Amino acid sequence: MSHHHEDAVSYTTTRHEVHMPKVSRKHNGEPLREAMAAAGLTGPELSEATKEIDPAGRGVSPATVGRIAGRGKTARNTCELHTAWFVAEALHRRTNAPLQDLFSMPARSTTTVERSRSDAEEE
Repeated sequence: MSHHHEDAVSYTTTRHEVHMPKVSRKHNGEPLREAMAAAGLTGPELSEATKEIDPAGRGVSPATVGRIAGRGKTARNTCELHTAWFVAEALHRRTNAPLQDLFSMPARSTTTVERSRSDAEEE
């Protein structure tokens, strides 16, 4: 019985992560690349540094760091909030660049949608 309960908990956690809002890197990743340069970190080194931040010790993969810091065809402008958090925290420990200098919240975040829905219900 308790084993089934653990499965339910891990499933819930996974589902929660899927619904986390995505954040956007600012200015096509330029502030991110500048912070990496200031910290003296390459993509793989930054990936390694994120493992110190992640309670699970997994961190952000070198490929993902490459996509959010890159400028080529594989570059991505958005990433999961926890990815941005680990990257920004690893850089912040070395450069003092805060998360909001590197990433911005999406224009339509889940919070806004929930807030306007509950306002509408109250009227």
